[in-house]
Formats: sequence, structure tokens, C-alpha cells
Amino acid sequence: MSRVVGIDIGTSGVKAVLIEDDRALAEANRPLAVSVPHPGWSEQHPDLWVDAVFGCLDELSAGGRLADIRAIGLSGQMLGAVLLDRDLKPVRPAILWNDQRAIAECATLLERAPDIGYRTNGAPDPGITAPKLLWLARHEPDCLDRATLLMLPKDYVRLALTGDVATEPTDAGGTELFDVAVGRWDAGLCAAAGWDVSRLPPVIETWQAAGTVRTALSERWGFRHTVTLAAGAGDNMAATIGVGAGRPGDGVITIGTSGVACLVDGMFHAAPDKAVLTSAHAAPESFLSMGVVMSATASLDWVARLTGRPAADLAGLAEAVLEEDRIDEAPLFLPALTGIRTPLGRPDMTGRIHGLRPSTDPAGLAWATLEGVAYQIADCVEAQTGTGVPLERLAVVGGGARSRLWVRMIASLLDRPAGLPDQAPVAAALGAGRLARVAAGLDDPVALTAPMPEMPVTIEPDPTLARRLGERRLRFQDLLPEDRIVS
Repeated sequence: MSRVVGIDIGTSGVKAVLIEDDRALAEANRPLAVSVPHPGWSEQHPDLWVDAVFGCLDELSAGGRLADIRAIGLSGQMLGAVLLDRDLKPVRPAILWNDQRAIAECATLLERAPDIGYRTNGAPDPGITAPKLLWLARHEPDCLDRATLLMLPKDYVRLALTGDVATEPTDAGGTELFDVAVGRWDAGLCAAAGWDVSRLPPVIETWQAAGTVRTALSERWGFRHTVTLAAGAGDNMAATIGVGAGRPGDGVITIGTSGVACLVDGMFHAAPDKAVLTSAHAAPESFLSMGVVMSATASLDWVARLTGRPAADLAGLAEAVLEEDRIDEAPLFLPALTGIRTPLGRPDMTGRIHGLRPSTDPAGLAWATLEGVAYQIADCVEAQTGTGVPLERLAVVGGGARSRLWVRMIASLLDRPAGLPDQAPVAAALGAGRLARVAAGLDDPVALTAPMPEMPVTIEPDPTLARRLGERRLRFQDLLPEDRIVS
């Protein structure tokens, strides 16, 4: 029996999947609430993740379904600052990836380490861990005084499952305390952030064993074997592995709450001047170049609240705009509701709409939203490939991929076929499961670099749509700010 469990610890929920030979057999989900103590802040208590994961495993274990599993792999939201005291308990809620409070500290970090963007995953950004440490030093020094260890979200859950402390390169790379090209914590970067290397976990490979499930928990879930925990990976890397993208030239675009263009690279192509994030990938000898759109389906949700129409219906209304040839009547929308990361690095940016008329209706706003996000995704990919990152094969995942029009827009703008994997909703959990298989000795690490499989559905570029979008994109560029970040 070669069953494993893959667990994805997201911002809005936890998903656990029982997997056999890359097939999802059963799934359990638990929602998570985000705390917003002040505008622009975003926090969660780490024990919420643990409770949700344990609840999912309780559900999956019903009827002895987990009796024969061999390993568990974890995928997790990245960049969150989890500070633990000497008893390995959180000293405060975790500051999450989409928290914007540390904007001023980014400038401080860049001043202290001018080359930081070319050694870490990218230019300083308030969502990344190191600026958060500087903010805490200024505003909550007592928390830092009590903290003896900095961890990442999924690693805190693994600690609860095993009692062991560890991390791996994909999550470590998001802290900006880790030299990504070299693959180790960097004392100089830590000093710039006011943190000591001794207060960081050891780093092992994503697919290596990082402890075993505690005896009491094994009994709780009915495990008949010792269950190994893989080190795991950040959610973007895990989802990329989950759809089989493990070799240079593979690309996965996620249309979720945020949008992410993940391109697998064989070299470390740093591009901080374009706000591209470059981290180690979860597959051997590779890196992952990431371009980020801060508000993707979140922008469609905003239009849904504004119009009183369900977000799922809006995608259909946008289809009608195309069918009725009303594209030119639609406004242009820059969906920068929570700032712009790639390629401008403007977390302070807000959304802009141009071309509103008395005739503008929910369908026109829906079209403008899908179009605006697609333009931003194309901007991301062009920023990445412009630095030498290869893109030969493309898959699209995430909740937004349910809209074939949205995928067709992206394929047409990039002039590349876009494949739709059949298990995309659980891609991150499947990727975590693949790492678990290697950790348990069921697969060799080279299996993570197998060719990307054929997709059951492929959306081809539409030359007519590409022309129409190209014309409107020229005017869309006028909505963008002229000033960019300085690396």
C-alpha cells in the first residue's frame, strides 16, 4: 500500500487529501478566519492552523481510512512570521503574507543591505518576513525579546505533529534571511533585519524526512505504521509540483485570491527591479520564478459585492460581452485593490477604472475585471521571461480557471496553449503528497522532475481575441503608475 496524505494550509482554509498513486481518494476541509486588527493588517493565530489540520485528519481517519498511510506532506501559505518562545509557543498571532504594515521598514532593509534583492527571493516587500521583524522591533519589542525562534506557518504545524523543528529552502527563501542562490541562512541578512541566525530552524530538502508523527497522535488517527513527515514546501512550489511542473520550462499560473505565475528555472535569475520573486523550487536543482498579482479572484469578489451578483455568475456575463461584441463598451479596470507587486513593486497602489458610462452594467465590469487581471498576469510573465526564465509548457489552476474565458484571455495574451489539470483544486495537496512519497522512500527525488503530463483540456490562443486585447492593453497601460521600485 502506498497511500500518503497531502495537507495544504492556506490563508482561508486547510485542505487534507488522502492520496494513492497521485489520485485523490478522499478530502477534508476546514475554514480559517483572518484577523484584521487595523486596515492593511492581516493576522492568524498559529494554533488555528493546528486545530484545522487535526480536524481534517480526524475526519479522514473515520472508518480506518488512514490506517496504512506511510507519510504526510505539508504545503503552506508562505512569508508569515511565526515567533515562538523558549517553550515553542507563539508569542503573538502570525503576521501574514498579505499584511501591509511594514512598508517603511522595506526602505530600511534596502538601505542596510542594498544587494538583498539579488541574494534573496526579491526586493523587500511588506509581505515578506524580514521587514515584519523590523516593524516588530519598532512597535512590539517585548514580543521580540520573548521570541527564541522564527518559523513559517507549515513548519509550526509540523512541529505540532512531530515535536521536531525544521524548515526547507522554499519557505526559508521567503524570509529574506536566506541566500537563495547559495542555499543557506545568511548572517549578514539576519543582522540587517535585527535577527540572529541561532534563532532560525535547520534547513533540509523539501522531500527529506523531517520527523515522525507523535505516538499519541498516531493512536488518535489509527496509524498502523510509523508515519514520516516530509519537510514540505511553500504553497506555490507545492502546487507547481502537484500538476507535474518540476523541470525548467514548465509554468503554472494560479488564478486564486491572488494570481501567481510560477515558472520553473534551472538558474537563479534574480529580478528585484521587476518585483519578481525567485526561490528554490521543491524539485531537485531548480528554482521557481514567481510573478504576483495581488488581487485576482479577489477583484471579481469585489465586483460581486458591488453589483450584488454572485461571482460565479459574473464570469458568464463576461462571456456574453464577447459573444455580443460589446468589448469596446466595457471600461478598463486596473484591479490593484491591494497594491501591485510584479512588475512595479507598488504595495501602496490602489485600483483604477477608466471609461465608465451610464450604460456600464455588471457584465461590462465583469469583462473589465477578467481582462485587467489577465493583463497583469501577462505583465508578470513578460517580466520573468525578459530576464531569461524559460517558458515552454503552461498549465492554469485555481478557482478562476473555472472560467474558460479567463484562461483563453491568458493563453491569447501569452500566445501559448494553456492546459487545465483534472485535479487542479487539490494541486498543492497533491504536490505535498509527492514530497511525502519521496520522504517515505516510495519514490526517488528524480520523480519530481518527470515531464509535465498531458492535460485533459487545453485552451488554445485565439488570434482574434489576442488582437482585441492587444488594442485595449495599450490604453490599459495608461492606468499604471510611471514610477517603479528601485532595487
